[in-house]
Amino acid sequence: MASSSTPAPFSTMPPKTADLDETWKFLTAGVDHIMNKLEEGLSFAGYTSLYTTVYNYCTSTKLHGKLEGNRTGANLVGSDLYNKLTDYFANHFKPILTKAETLQDEALLRYYAAEWERYTTGANYLNRLFTYLNRYWVKRERDEGKKAVYQVYTLALAQWRQHLFTPLQPPISAALLRLVASQRDGATIDQALIKKVVDSFVSLGLDASDPNKECLDVYKEQFEAPFLAATEAYYTAESEAFLNAGGEGGNIPEYLKKAEARLAEEDDRVTRYLHAKTRKELIGKCENVLLKAHAPRMWEAFQTLLDFDADEDLQRMYALLARIADGLEPLRRKFEAHVKAAGLAAVSALVGGGGDASKANADGDETKSGELEPKAYVDALLGVHEKAAATVKRSFKSEAGFAAALDKACRDFVNRNAATGSSAARSPELLAKHADMLLRKSNKMAAETDLESALNQVMILFKYLEDKDVFQTFYTTKLSKRLIHGVSASDEAEASMISKLKEACGFEYTNKLQRMFTDMSLSKDLTDSFKERMAQNHDDAGDIAFSIMVLGTNFWPLAPPTHDFLLPTELLPTFERFTKYYQTKHSGRKLTWLHNYSKNELRTNYLNQKYILMTSAYQAAVLLQYNRNDTLSLQELEAATKIAPEILGQVLALLVKAKVLINEEKEQYDLNPSFKSKKIRVNLNLPIKAEQKAESSDVLKAVDEDRKYVIQATIVRIMKARKTMKNQALIQEVISQISQRFAPKIPDIKKAIETLLEKEYIERVDGSKDTFAYVA
Repeated sequence: MASSSTPAPFSTMPPKTADLDETWKFLTAGVDHIMNKLEEGLSFAGYTSLYTTVYNYCTSTKLHGKLEGNRTGANLVGSDLYNKLTDYFANHFKPILTKAETLQDEALLRYYAAEWERYTTGANYLNRLFTYLNRYWVKRERDEGKKAVYQVYTLALAQWRQHLFTPLQPPISAALLRLVASQRDGATIDQALIKKVVDSFVSLGLDASDPNKECLDVYKEQFEAPFLAATEAYYTAESEAFLNAGGEGGNIPEYLKKAEARLAEEDDRVTRYLHAKTRKELIGKCENVLLKAHAPRMWEAFQTLLDFDADEDLQRMYALLARIADGLEPLRRKFEAHVKAAGLAAVSALVGGGGDASKANADGDETKSGELEPKAYVDALLGVHEKAAATVKRSFKSEAGFAAALDKACRDFVNRNAATGSSAARSPELLAKHADMLLRKSNKMAAETDLESALNQVMILFKYLEDKDVFQTFYTTKLSKRLIHGVSASDEAEASMISKLKEACGFEYTNKLQRMFTDMSLSKDLTDSFKERMAQNHDDAGDIAFSIMVLGTNFWPLAPPTHDFLLPTELLPTFERFTKYYQTKHSGRKLTWLHNYSKNELRTNYLNQKYILMTSAYQAAVLLQYNRNDTLSLQELEAATKIAPEILGQVLALLVKAKVLINEEKEQYDLNPSFKSKKIRVNLNLPIKAEQKAESSDVLKAVDEDRKYVIQATIVRIMKARKTMKNQALIQEVISQISQRFAPKIPDIKKAIETLLEKEYIERVDGSKDTFAYVA
């Protein structure tokens, strides 16, 4: 307690036996000093005298023993003292109220806040002064169910609310709202003053059952409700005015900034001078008025922001609309349509509007569709994806809904665009061809990291392919040729790509690819051991350099030639020796020779300059005939080689074009004695059109055949697990299980079911046409 230099006015206590009037007369002076002149100080002796007087009176037993049943005189003494204190508070407010009624706006708030601070400080002192009353009499009264009896500090608050707050509340609340409005208009206000007044609203809420518990009834009814209503009205008017001033569409980018700033302001307002529990309702109200009410205008403006790559505005629109229910869904739909349109436009620009490309696919004419460069096609698709993915990451914070919209749009334009026409196989084919070019030695990638990055880009598009089995078959075909011709960029790059495919689709998807590498390794060992055997047993074994690849039929997509072929006599001994050697090593295995994939190197001996001619087996067979003749007719060459006429014609055309042979007379081919080339090693082994045409059609036939078995195997697997199943449920389950590999057609599934019924893997359940049962 602060000491005072003036004589202690409360040092002379009334006697212990003093009655109520004498006691209260002494206490009134002390209570009045505490409530009105506390700044002058209160001596410890004075405080002790007041405290002791309360104690003496409450413990007085001068009244008659027991009154009213079990209620003792001490109880009644406490009651009288409590009532006297209540009356004091009521009279204390009269001059305060009189002065307050002459004030308004900020002056009223300042006076109210100052009086509140003085009053609550004094009430705290009184609460301690009347500790004995609180501890015994008040507690006993409340325990007996008298909830209208409070401890002295709470009594002081209840009296303030009844006698001062209730009559002053309307002008005080109105003054608070006007101050807040002026701050929203840009004025600087005394925020600490508002906080003091608002805090008094909170303190005046009393829970009768538990006075110590926070009760916001007064705050919510007398301030929060009108505050929220005023906020709604203010921002409704402001937002409408702002948007209408911006013309028909409103200046949405500027409005977004305004709304963002206003929401931040209101959040800060709660922190500075409102109760924390107002935040949720206040921000919700602002979001409804500023965002939800104008969401359709924002949705409409979204497309313009996308078109102009307005990244900052997109981020702001996303952040704001994410705050309201269903605010983002229209944006996701628009974004999906935008990305899809961009993808389709990119491909259309590439193929000149799509006319030739789509016709080429519909007709299956490879010469026309060959005009579409796989790299350009892939780069066009990736360009759209990369830009859209960056927008999702930057502007939409990688939100799952926008990521899903991006994936759906990409899946659409990757599988169906101007280049694919009606063919679902076109995109997988072009992507596989692009991957093939990347993985060839001829690829000019500067470093392994660049190649790895390019392969990762391939995988981005791969995940969007609906018919992954078509890609698999084309990729397997291209890989087989890279391995056979030894043109892979590196084993590491090949292994990396297979690993990526395995991660995306599982072990089964890449099983054949991995077995192909195993066969190549075994073939190298086989060639080495064969050469050692020949060196031991045959003197002439070194005349012809020879290497062999023995490839498993089940793993390599290689078809033997459909026509006869007569091996040249120069090669026959080596061919026969290896066949015999292999059969002794692996009895029971059958070798099918793939001459159409073989390649040879022939050395010229008839020219002054020695050349090495790199040829196909068919070209070698033709040229080796000229070891015995300088000129041969077409019929003689056909008879000597047994090459089919349509193939032989193209083989001879290539040799004539290279000027190795001369075709001056019809169907007469002469060896050119004047052949010259700038290169010592001359590559004649160019693909012929018949083979190029066959590749795509063969792949698609193989895919269709594989799909039949995949669908049948899936049905059997499902039925084995489920035992019985209805037709529609079975079809849906098949689609669900296969869709990761390709998009199965319902007629194909129905056909597979009929096939399995015929083969008796499944049967119809008696009495139910559309239910099947598994046959064990």
